[in-house]
Formats: sequence, C-alpha cells, structure tokens
Amino acid sequence: MENKLKKIVMIGPVYPYKGGVSHYTGMMCRELSKKYDVSMVSFQMQYPSFLYKKEQKDYNNNSFAVKNTEFLIHTANPFNIIKTAKKIRTGKPDMVIIQWWHPYFAPCYRILERYLKQTKIVFICHNVFPHEKFPMSKKLTYMVLKHGDAFIVQSKTDQSDLLGLKPDAVQKWTPHPSYQAFKMEGIHKKQARELIGIDTNQKVILFFGFVREYKGLKYLIRAMPDIVSGIKEIKCLIVGDFGPDKSQYMELIEEMKCREYIEVTEGYIPDKEVEKYFAACDLVVLPYETATQSGIVQIAYGFEKPVVATRTGGLPDVVFDGKTGYLVEPKNSRELSAAVIRYFTENKEEEFCENIRKEAYKYSWERMGEVIEELWKQL
Repeated sequence: MENKLKKIVMIGPVYPYKGGVSHYTGMMCRELSKKYDVSMVSFQMQYPSFLYKKEQKDYNNNSFAVKNTEFLIHTANPFNIIKTAKKIRTGKPDMVIIQWWHPYFAPCYRILERYLKQTKIVFICHNVFPHEKFPMSKKLTYMVLKHGDAFIVQSKTDQSDLLGLKPDAVQKWTPHPSYQAFKMEGIHKKQARELIGIDTNQKVILFFGFVREYKGLKYLIRAMPDIVSGIKEIKCLIVGDFGPDKSQYMELIEEMKCREYIEVTEGYIPDKEVEKYFAACDLVVLPYETATQSGIVQIAYGFEKPVVATRTGGLPDVVFDGKTGYLVEPKNSRELSAAVIRYFTENKEEEFCENIRKEAYKYSWERMGEVIEELWKQL
C-alpha cells in the first residue's frame, strides 16, 4: 500500500513577524493545508534584541496570518527547544518543513533535528549561505543541513552551494513563488500614483526593500543622470529601510545632481502599503552586486511588472532577458541605464507583461505543493 504524505508540521516565522520569509511561510502553509493536515509552529522569540535592534513584528495587517499557529520556539533556550521538539514528535507528523535562511538558527535547528530524527525533515533554503557571511557561518550551515532529509532550493547558485556541502542531497530546484497576496485592494496605476503623489504621465522605476550594500543601490543612483537624459519624464522611487549608511546614499544623490528625479520613502513598509508602490511603477530595478534569489522579483511578477536585474546568483533563473525584463552586469551603471532607457523607448511594457503572465504557473504556490509531493515520493 502506498505510503501517502498526510501530516506536516511547518517551522518558521509567520505573521506577525515581518519580512519576506514570514510572508513566504504563511503562504506556503495555506497552500499545503488545502491537501494535508498542516500544523504551523513559529517563534515566541526569533532574534534577541541585541542582534536585531528594530521591531520584529508588524500587527498592522493580518492578511498573511495563519490560523492556529503555535508560537512555541525560543531560539536561544535549548530547554524550550527540546520541549517543543518533543511536542511535535508526539503528533507523529510524516514530514517537518523548516525554513532556512541564516546560520543564527543553527543551534536551535540542530536540537530540533536530534529530537525529530525519526521524522523526515525538509529544509526550504531561502539562502544556503547568508548574504553577508561571517566567521563560522559555513560550519554552522553544514552542521544543520548535513542532517536534512531533503531540500528545496530556489536558485541554481543555492543548488550548487547545497551540493557542495552535501553531494548526495535529495533536492529539488524550483523558482521562488510569486507574491500575488500583496494585491489586497486591486488598485490600478492611476489610483496608486494619486496615493503617493506622482504624475500619471511620468515613467516610474522602483527600487524596493531593505537597503543593504550588496543590493547595489549606489549603481542605480549613479545611472540616474544617463536615465534622465534618455527619458525626460522619469521618476525613481527608492522605498525601503536604510541602515546606518543612509547619509552616503543621500550624498550620492546630491552628487549626481538628480534629487528632483528621485523620491525616497524610508522605513519598513507595512504589508498593506506595499501594493501602491508596485501598482504605481512601470519597472522594478534590482541592481544587486550579489544575490541568491529575491522575493522582490516575485512581488513584481505578482503585479505583472517587468524587472531589470543583474546577472548574479539566482536572478537570471527567473528574469528572462528580453522577455520578462533585462539582465545587466553587476556594478555597471552604464548597462543599467541603457536597459531602463531601452525598456521605455522600445515600449516593451505590453510584451513583457504578457510574457510574465505566460510564466505564472511556474511561480505558483500550487506548483510548490507539487514539488513537496515529488520530494516525498523520493524519500
């Protein structure tokens, strides 16, 4: 008799925790719950405040909430982790799915593995290695992932990194699903621009998300003079949470003499506010220096917005050059400006948006559910 997958426990952040991994976990849990008995176990304490000084939760919008989530895990308390693992074990799940994105969680997850060794453990690798590496990060990653039974990776770069750690890993590569759930009100471009005070006749490009060095925002700012000379009615929206180096970006904007063409919205953007920025723009720009994959691309695709991105990490796996956007070399402002200018001067919006719609199933949560089923059969 076929051994069917029936009962799943998911472990990871979920509403009210902020950020892309939380959104991802909530949407994945909802999709799998359509077919399986899924229990959601999240954190009572995710990061200690001395490591993550900003607010970790956002209660303003519960659209990503998962009913009956149990907030059990204190990531820095081994006794709590053991107790949680024992509780999970008593439910006799067929599979435990754990979200992996940073080695901080290595000690916590290693304890869970030890006490759940009779259960199949699948890791969803948002990044195999962190974007910003630190001493011991590779060893901590190996300590945990070597004990996983199966893995889902969402970029070819992560696939290569995983197989470098665990050559015999049972794994599936599948693109990061899209975030259509941010379409909360269905507002169109004109309405969105009215909300944020942008002229409907302008061409609008968007940089969105946490501003970190590796995301290459400075190359977009340096590209702006050329973009302005090629596209007169242009507006660049920079929307996201800056770190302590914000002043460097503001000084660069002044140095490039493009202040009137750039609008900066600083701070964490609540879930319910995301829609207006993506609805308002024509094109999303990711000038990243390095990357594995990016949830920003999938938010863009959820709004049927084309993307200009760099040829780094997993971005070429999901941005198809000349079809759903353009790819340029990292750290190259001239290529970046040329791609943005080309998009507008060649009127690529309709063609690229249609191509994004054609690719939609590949990025669906339904497809992710199929990948989980395929992994279970391999196990």
